[in-house]
Amino acid sequence: MNIVELIIRFLQAGGPFMYPIAVVLVVGLAIGVERWLVLSWARSSNSRAFGAAMTQLREKNYQAVIKQGQSSAVPVSRIVAAGIARFVGSQRRDDIESAMEEGVMEALPRLEKRTSYLATLANVATLLGLLGTIIGLIAAFTAVADAAPTEKASLLSSAIAVAMNTTAFGLMSAIPLLLLHAVLQTKTAEIVDSFEMASVKVLNTLIDSKVLSSMTRQADA
Repeated sequence: MNIVELIIRFLQAGGPFMYPIAVVLVVGLAIGVERWLVLSWARSSNSRAFGAAMTQLREKNYQAVIKQGQSSAVPVSRIVAAGIARFVGSQRRDDIESAMEEGVMEALPRLEKRTSYLATLANVATLLGLLGTIIGLIAAFTAVADAAPTEKASLLSSAIAVAMNTTAFGLMSAIPLLLLHAVLQTKTAEIVDSFEMASVKVLNTLIDSKVLSSMTRQADA
């Protein structure tokens, strides 16, 4: 008997509630894979974009950084561009920080999109499993009530075994979804931390550039 036949028999043995739990599992795994790919792409693209922006920034090519950020879908490019644009208009540290913080807050919902669904789907799978077990037990006791005394024990034990399959499958579905949720949350937090680190590096570079320009002007005077 191969693994496919075992899965089919397991689903059939658990009753009708096994199928909605399977649907919840498939939907959750699809969301998890999609979020994993999106976050992995975001991490690599942000790293490349930040390196390019810092190269332009050290060369004081501010307009190129702003233009790149305005036309790019990469969050870190937009965050850096917002800080540079505010620096060009107003060189106050607080203004630059607030501009980049606004960019981080704008990017955050896109990174967290649909991740919270995984925890909800895990809870739904568990509850469906418990509901299937309860309904299965109710049906089993109802059927045993009219059975012969010699058959009650065997009928009850087999019915309970079938009913418990839904709880087992609900937990088997919920555990990987919860693990996926935790992993994606950690991955999202790492990306947000990289945004904050990028903001600090950009701010320090701009402040150093401002101080250096001020010292150069004083020396020339």
